[in-house]
Amino acid sequence: MLASIGGMFSSSANEAIQVQEIVAKASHASYYQGKSGRAKVQMTIEDKQKNQRIKKFTILREDIKNDVDEGQKFYIYFTYPSDERGTSFLVWKHLSKADDRWLYLPGLDLVKPIAASDERSSFVGSDFLYEDVSGRIPSEDQHELVKTTDNFYVVQSTPIDASKVEFSSYKSWIHKQSFLPVKSEFYDKNGKAYRVYEATKVETIASYPTVVESKMTNLVQGSHTLLKYMDVKYDIEFKENIFTEKYVRTPPRAYLK
Repeated sequence: MLASIGGMFSSSANEAIQVQEIVAKASHASYYQGKSGRAKVQMTIEDKQKNQRIKKFTILREDIKNDVDEGQKFYIYFTYPSDERGTSFLVWKHLSKADDRWLYLPGLDLVKPIAASDERSSFVGSDFLYEDVSGRIPSEDQHELVKTTDNFYVVQSTPIDASKVEFSSYKSWIHKQSFLPVKSEFYDKNGKAYRVYEATKVETIASYPTVVESKMTNLVQGSHTLLKYMDVKYDIEFKENIFTEKYVRTPPRAYLK
């Protein structure tokens, strides 16, 4: 899969590049392309026994940069299955402090804050974590360029505060041309890989290289989760501030169609 994704782009990065620049560009390519975005997502969760659960949701994103704060806001609204329809997830991602996260459960009419300590727990029962959805801040880790290939930079990242995470390090294969991480392996305290992320399909949308299919595998449990992104749009003009608790309870339907 690395070879096929790598072959989608021509590699022209011959000059030396600093690892911090690589990581910063990879974060931008993964989470910050365009000033805003929207996608419809189908999530397929498959357990060790090949049993599948399917969830569908729409994700909205807007970047923030002002004198007070810098980061992003995410809004996720679930439409399927029927017993989860109306569930929504709101993230205020900050670069200088812990993120704010809320989960709305319509059956209970409850808005539940998600503590910073829970950001590395399962996202709605999938193999992706809450932090995978909004992205890990590069400054939380120390980074080392351990290898280069014709198409990829291979970067080893180690958490600065190991007490906040369950992994000891992770390794990322970052494409030289697009700077998209197309594979990441997470290692436990014994140095053994236990989670693997893969970008399985990439397309260029509105001039932005975009992951439209991805997979997260839990090597311990033998499960995996597939994400398929559809109707992806960038640089959407949100005419109102939909990234608030009001819209967690009352979905902004004009942007969810």
